[in-house]
Amino acid sequence: MDTVRIKRYWGTQRVARVCQVTPGTVANWIDQGLLKGHRTPTGRRRVASADLADFLRAHGMAVPADLAQAEAQREKIVVVDDEPAYLKALMKFIERSDLGVDAVAVANGMDALLEIGKLRPAVVVLDYRLPDMNADQVVERLLEPGGRGLGAEVVVVTGGIPPEAEQRLRRVGVRTVVQKVDGLDVVVDAIRQALRQRRRAA
Repeated sequence: MDTVRIKRYWGTQRVARVCQVTPGTVANWIDQGLLKGHRTPTGRRRVASADLADFLRAHGMAVPADLAQAEAQREKIVVVDDEPAYLKALMKFIERSDLGVDAVAVANGMDALLEIGKLRPAVVVLDYRLPDMNADQVVERLLEPGGRGLGAEVVVVTGGIPPEAEQRLRRVGVRTVVQKVDGLDVVVDAIRQALRQRRRAA
C-alpha cells in the first residue's frame, strides 16, 4: 500500500517565521537535505506543507494551528488497481494535480475494503476488474448488512465493460465510469467532480 500526500507549498520566509530562524537558514536546510524542498524554475525554494509538518514534529517544534488543521482536514481517496504501472502513473498524476487530498493506493478488492473502512475516504477510485472481485462486488460488500457502509463517491475506471455490468454499477450507486483510454487527466477530472459531489452531500 502506498500513500501520496498531495503537496501545498510554503516559501522560505514563511517557513523561517514558523521555525524562528532566518530565510537563509531555511535555504541552507533545504540545500543540505535537512528539510525536504525543491527549487522552482525561477530559483525560489519551496517546502511542501506535509514535509514541513513532519520536519517540525521530528525536531520537537510546534506545528502552527493553521498547518495542523489543514493536515487534519485533508480529504482522503483510495485508489484501487491491480496494474502496477497504471496505478503508479495515476498516483503520480494525482500528486501533481490540484486536488489537495491524501491518496492511498491498493491492488485488490479485499485491501480496498480494509482501507475504506479505516480511512472513510471521500472518493474511491476502483478498477472494474480486480484479482479477487469486481468493482460492483466491492461496493455491494460495503453496502451489505454488517458492512462498513459506503459514505464515499465511487469512480470506476475500466478498460471496457459490457453494458449490463455498467448497469449493475449504477444500481449499487456508482455515478461515474471512466474509460482508461481517455487518459489520466480525465480520471483526475472525474475525481475532482466526485469530490465536489461529496462536499455538496456532506
